[in-house]
Amino acid sequence: MTSLLPGAATLGVLGGGQLGRMFVHAAQALGYRCIVLDPDAISPAGAVAEKHIKTDYLDSFGLAQLARDCDAITTEFENVPAVALETLAGMRTVAPAAAAVAVCQDRAVEKAHFEAAGVPCAPHAVISNEIELAAVDPGLLPGILKTSRMGYDGKGQVRVASAAELAQAWEGLKRVPCVLEQLLPLKFELSVLVARGADGQIVNFPVQQNLHRGGILAVTEVPAPDVPAEVEKLAIAAARQVAAALNYVGVLCIEFFWLEDGRLVVNEMAPRPHNSGHWTMNGADVSQFELQVRALAGLPLPEPRQHSASVMLNLLGDLWFSDEGGPTPPAWDRVLALPGTHLHLYGKADARHGRKMGHLNITAETPSGAHAVAVQAAAILGLPTDF
Repeated sequence: MTSLLPGAATLGVLGGGQLGRMFVHAAQALGYRCIVLDPDAISPAGAVAEKHIKTDYLDSFGLAQLARDCDAITTEFENVPAVALETLAGMRTVAPAAAAVAVCQDRAVEKAHFEAAGVPCAPHAVISNEIELAAVDPGLLPGILKTSRMGYDGKGQVRVASAAELAQAWEGLKRVPCVLEQLLPLKFELSVLVARGADGQIVNFPVQQNLHRGGILAVTEVPAPDVPAEVEKLAIAAARQVAAALNYVGVLCIEFFWLEDGRLVVNEMAPRPHNSGHWTMNGADVSQFELQVRALAGLPLPEPRQHSASVMLNLLGDLWFSDEGGPTPPAWDRVLALPGTHLHLYGKADARHGRKMGHLNITAETPSGAHAVAVQAAAILGLPTDF
C-alpha cells in the first residue's frame, strides 16, 4: 500500500468505544483527521473525532459515506460484522482484513488457526450439536464451556465439572455453538502485543503479566515480574508466528496461559489494541495506538522501547459507587498526588457496575517502585491490593 502521510489523509474507525477514542487521539497527534462510524450518539470515540457517522455497522449508506470520506479504515472491536469490513475493502484500504477479524470472532475457528500455525492451545472440543456433546472426551473435564462467538470479559462462559453439568450449561447457553476447554492449572496469564505492516514488518512489546478478577482484566505489570526470559522468548515467538500465519495487518494481542507444569499455551487473540497494552501510553516511546495508526497508514513500525517500569490498573464503574450510594467520582486528587500516576478516563457519561470507565498507569524507574505506588493507588480507590 502507498503510505498515507501525516496531515494529508483521513482515517476511519468502525466502533466508537474507548479503544477507538485512544486511536483517534493517536491519529490526531500525527495530523490525521478521523471519522468514526458508531450507532451510539454519545460514543467516546465519536465525541473526539472530526466527524461521527451515527449509523449501524451494516447500514449501506453509512458505510458508503465512510469509504467516500476516508483513505483507510480500521476497527476498534472484534465483533464488528466481518461483512462490513468486506464491503469497505472493496473501496478502501482496510486493516485488519475481514478474514483475519472473522477468525478472531469464532473460538472454534481461532483454535484451528492456532493449531495450523503450530502454536499449542488448551485441549478442547467443539460442541455445536447433541452428537458432539455426547462425544466429548471425559478427560476434558473439569473445563470451561465458552460460546464460540460474542463472548468477552468472562461473558458466555460456564465452568463445568461433569458431563451432566456440561449438558446443563450448553442448554443454558441456548445450545449455541460452543468450545469446551480443559481447565488447566494456571501459574499466570500473559499477553503479547504485536504490530504488523502490510509489507510483513513486525514489532512487539514486552510480555505483559495480567491479573483478572471476575473474568475482567484488573492489573497488568510490565516487565512481567514472575516470567523468566525463556518463557518471554517463547511467548513473543508464538505471537509473531500467529500474526504472520494470519497475514495480519495492524495491532494484534495474543493472550497466553503459563501453566504450573511450565507449559505455555495460547488462550485467545484480539484483532485490535488491548486493555493489557494501555501501559504503553506512558511507559513506552510509542503506544499501541500509535502503532495501530502507523500500520493502517503504511508508515514505518519502530521497535517499541519501554522506558519505564509500568503497572496498569483497570477502572470499572464500581469505583463510582460506595455503601452510601453513588455515582460519585473517586478521589482522583489523592491518586494523582502519587508519583508517576497517569489517569485516562474514557468520557463515558454514566458509571455502571462492571463498565470500563478508564485506566490508571503508574510508571517508575524500577518495577518495585511502580508496584509500590500501584498498591497505594489501589488502596485509595478501594481496589484489592493483593497483586
